Amino acid sequence: MKRRTFTAGLFLIAFCVALVVAMTAQGQREQSQTPPVADHAVSGPYTHKNLTIFLLHDAGQSQSRAPLTLQEAMKRKLVIVRETGDVNRLTIQNKSSQDVFVQAGDIVKGGQQDRVLALDLIVPPKSGRIPIDAFCVEQGRWSRRGGEAVTAFSASENGLASKDLKIAAKARKSQGDVWANVSKTQEKLAMNMAVAKSAPPAPARARHGAGGSVTAGDMRIDGVSMAVPGSVASVTDRASPSSLQLTLENKLVKDTAKDYVKNLSSIINGKRDVVGFVFAINGQINSADVYSSNALFAKLWPKMLEASAIEAIAELKAEEKSRPVDVIAIKAFLRESHTGKAETKKVTARTSVVKSETGKNLFFETRDSSRNGKWVHRNYITK
Repeated sequence: MKRRTFTAGLFLIAFCVALVVAMTAQGQREQSQTPPVADHAVSGPYTHKNLTIFLLHDAGQSQSRAPLTLQEAMKRKLVIVRETGDVNRLTIQNKSSQDVFVQAGDIVKGGQQDRVLALDLIVPPKSGRIPIDAFCVEQGRWSRRGGEAVTAFSASENGLASKDLKIAAKARKSQGDVWANVSKTQEKLAMNMAVAKSAPPAPARARHGAGGSVTAGDMRIDGVSMAVPGSVASVTDRASPSSLQLTLENKLVKDTAKDYVKNLSSIINGKRDVVGFVFAINGQINSADVYSSNALFAKLWPKMLEASAIEAIAELKAEEKSRPVDVIAIKAFLRESHTGKAETKKVTARTSVVKSETGKNLFFETRDSSRNGKWVHRNYITK
């Protein structure tokens, strides 16, 4: 009897040890999992002016139903993004019966100040209010603007149109850097709207106005003196000159971006295996976004393409010919981005984000615990 009890005890101990080891190993896999780069087929290049795009294909992509995007959910009034009294913290509530995917870099318009959402988030159905990190992309205002609601936000039609802004919000998490890069983006756009209009250069010396309205002569961006044509239309709005959102709504900016969009939007037509894209500006690889399904990618493509086009306009160098980018360089960029040390942040019970950084690149991967920790979105940024 004693031997039988002793044997049973040993078996129970062994079983418990094995269970603990298995659970630990599983936890380590989930925490340190940075899957190798999927062997995506790459098509392209597709180029218009200084913007070059490569498409990423995956025949084995997820066939699950795509969530609503923040843009479509807010348009249909299925999601409410509210003020909390804290510049860097908002709440989001999903009133629908579907998941809603929020992508880092989504701008929400209105409230006390326009904001950019700092992290990817999967908002479950009937969620209640969930906190979400944000940064202000408008300086000075902390009150109602026109007829907009002051306690909540009205729309999310645009995303960040600058690699440096993405790095400031997602990696550096610096409000000061975000404001500085909003101003820089406005100045670059103001200068290049004039380039797009082919205005003649003026001999006057350096001077530029506030909030992205640049006067004739010479301006400095990142310490570099650059010639500015004589006739420059402002890309800001009197309602709030510091608002990045209102700059992105500027008619001249939108009309100039439409030229890029018209020439590149159809490159995905008929390609149901496309799950992402990589883009280069002026021959330099900039960023990539990859999704777990074609359905989610296709929903986000118009917004992402417009943001890429606006960034290309801001970086336009009229007299400089872009260097070609090839598929080998694209694959090397994606592969190298996975080699940094991974850090996992649990955003909510449902969503976690893995971040890794190398000397050249940043990599972010969003995972969904309701799908056994599978990734939903991967973002790659060159530094």
